[in-house]
Amino acid sequence: MDVKEYFQSYEHYFWEWTTDEDVPDNTGYNENNLISIPNVGVIAYRLYIIEILEELQQEGFPPFGSFLLILYAIQDGYLNMDGVYYHLKRQKGKPFGKDVSVNDIELAISFLENLNNLESVLKKGQNKINLLNTIFKDCHNKISQINSKLIIKKFERSPIIIGESANKKLLTKNVVNRDITTLALLHNKFPTVKSIIDAMINVVDLPELDEEVIQDETTIETNKDFIQELIEDPKTFQVGSLIKRIWSGLKIPMRHLSPGEQPIGGISDMTNKGELSKMLLSEFANEDEIFMNRVANNEALYIQREIPPEENIFERIILIDTSLKNWGSPKVLAFASAIAVIKHPKAHSECKVFALGQTNVAISLDKVEEVVDNLNQVSPVLEVSPALDRFFQEEHKEKDLEVFFITHQENLANENIQRTIHENRDRLKFLVTTSADGELNFYKHHKGTRKHIQKVLLPLKELWANPPQRRKNRENDISSSGKRTDLPLNYPILFPMPTHKIAQFLYEGEFFILSNKKQLLKTYLSDNYYSRDYYDYYKTYHGSEVLIEDISVKPKGQFALAKNKQQQFILCQYQPDKKLISKLNLNTKEYSEQNLTGQNIPADSRLIYFGRGFYLFNAEMSSIFKINIDGNISIESVKNDAEIQKNDTKASAEASRLNYNGIKIVGNFSKIGINTKDNLVVSGNELNKNYENSINFIKNKFDIKIFAEQNKNKFTFPDGSEIITDSRGMLTFKSSNGNIPTFYIPSTEQGFLSLSTNVEFGGSEYYLPENTLLKVKKMEDMYSDYLEKFINQILEYGA
Repeated sequence: MDVKEYFQSYEHYFWEWTTDEDVPDNTGYNENNLISIPNVGVIAYRLYIIEILEELQQEGFPPFGSFLLILYAIQDGYLNMDGVYYHLKRQKGKPFGKDVSVNDIELAISFLENLNNLESVLKKGQNKINLLNTIFKDCHNKISQINSKLIIKKFERSPIIIGESANKKLLTKNVVNRDITTLALLHNKFPTVKSIIDAMINVVDLPELDEEVIQDETTIETNKDFIQELIEDPKTFQVGSLIKRIWSGLKIPMRHLSPGEQPIGGISDMTNKGELSKMLLSEFANEDEIFMNRVANNEALYIQREIPPEENIFERIILIDTSLKNWGSPKVLAFASAIAVIKHPKAHSECKVFALGQTNVAISLDKVEEVVDNLNQVSPVLEVSPALDRFFQEEHKEKDLEVFFITHQENLANENIQRTIHENRDRLKFLVTTSADGELNFYKHHKGTRKHIQKVLLPLKELWANPPQRRKNRENDISSSGKRTDLPLNYPILFPMPTHKIAQFLYEGEFFILSNKKQLLKTYLSDNYYSRDYYDYYKTYHGSEVLIEDISVKPKGQFALAKNKQQQFILCQYQPDKKLISKLNLNTKEYSEQNLTGQNIPADSRLIYFGRGFYLFNAEMSSIFKINIDGNISIESVKNDAEIQKNDTKASAEASRLNYNGIKIVGNFSKIGINTKDNLVVSGNELNKNYENSINFIKNKFDIKIFAEQNKNKFTFPDGSEIITDSRGMLTFKSSNGNIPTFYIPSTEQGFLSLSTNVEFGGSEYYLPENTLLKVKKMEDMYSDYLEKFINQILEYGA
């Protein structure tokens, strides 16, 4: 087998020769310097492949296709192994498919999976060479040692011969069978990860290997990577689901360093080219004639390879078009492309990102929250050529820039955009265009001309088919082991007020809370009590009822609340840092926003409600902005009115009365049972009646003798009695005795509690609704009539 035949590529096969113009080759032949898997990813540069093969020539070369598959499987970083397996399985559909054993294909895939699952330390440096030597020792379909050396020698004399191999030939069954059968037989020889490790230990001395591998196998990775976080968040799912697909086809160089720096270690650091001072001392022991011949024929060995000159390290900047045409799916593709470049496993340099609209705004895409925020950026301009001009001519005049500009495909037809791109083509290195149907096109400016380097067509319908469910609350979450017990929106008694709030409002004499759990709560204050001797702490405060859940809002900025003409709740939000004002109809989920950049809004302005309108109020200003309540958002400048300030002062004072009425809620439930004192225990807290006419939770100090079995948010005792938990701060008791009605107790760590059925109430009036038909009784009677009977029913069953 000669060099051309060994490196021959084939039509519709899993690998192909390609050219990366940005990376020079030390042979002087820069064409076909890269091997990649179509629509999957890069395998390696030609220089690196040749260096690896030089290490394997003493034992003879394996089939080139088998070698490439294994080389890809043992790489570090993100690997699209599913794409590789797709290429292998599709060989069954070829005209000669009946000649390719399906079983061999499955065995080959299993072997690649085992290699991919090897400990990382085994796949780096000299260990990588040891691994390959171990695998390919005595493998089938090997090239002889003599032929292997001849292939390397002929390539070194004439690297251009690769150009002939790059011209694809018709794929034959012999080629496919040779590559796949070799891997299948290797799987029979090394059926498990452990068998590969054992073989390596027998070949080389790796004293620390056993300990490292065992440690890795017992370690469970709990931290999710950034891309997975994007995929699991409903707000960023569309962006996150595209990134790895973009990675698999991305041909943009991730770093601008010479490939000669790729570390291998060991003997591979020797070279036949270099300076005289770096020549091995053993070479000087040769006869003069032999010595001169070895130097002249590039056969002398040097201590370090000659590394080609490095390219300049450019500052990489990504510009994202946020104009109207790049809105919707194209904008999702734009952000996914930007994150794919920034977070690529092989990207090691810093990357700055700017959103282009009316101005150039520096943004960050390192956190899920930042991605969510910046996805909402939209500029009212039709095209961004002024911002692009300003970026190059005023803000970034330096020449050592590598700029990516991501815009909609249709924008390239705009004359202003065309002019700006042309004038700055020396620094605008890459141009990426998006479209609504999922097509990405990558262009590169090289020597003054634009070259189309690749097209990536993303199947949006398929990738976006299964978005993560938006979780309503912890108890309604569905997992693989079953469904949580459904919970009502409210109970006969009030919820405890959470200590953490986003905002609190006074509207038309009523108090409302926007909680950290994205709920709109209603509460009230009173001086009316059924028993003034107890619960002095709660003489004005009360719990809350839930009005609306799952409010899609960012917990930042200022808020105001009102009702429209249809009596629907309207939440207005002002984010001073972004100069963004928005309205959300909490009932219909309708949303509208407006950017106030350029408007004269003092930094100490506050968002308030007054007289059927929202205002950006500032007492020192003669005119202020008014925001409408009904319809889509609109803003107008109106004259400041003294009545507004007077009303605001009064409303702020009233709302401030809610500042300290939060209670620590028990929302994370674990063990529930009955302790040796015959009291109920919930998550380490004992329900106690130490005080007259009251119950509360205190730290449990006694053993639990009867446990309830947990199934999601339902705890069932041996007799069939149930306690259903609600993380918002409520316990529902359902006894197996039909004569004991369902009753409810709040779950808080502070203060006195209440006990209520659907008709009777006892305990702290903090939990008593403002307008209720519940009959109020003493807590002593409620305890004995309901909770005590509930516990006795469980104890009697156990007896």
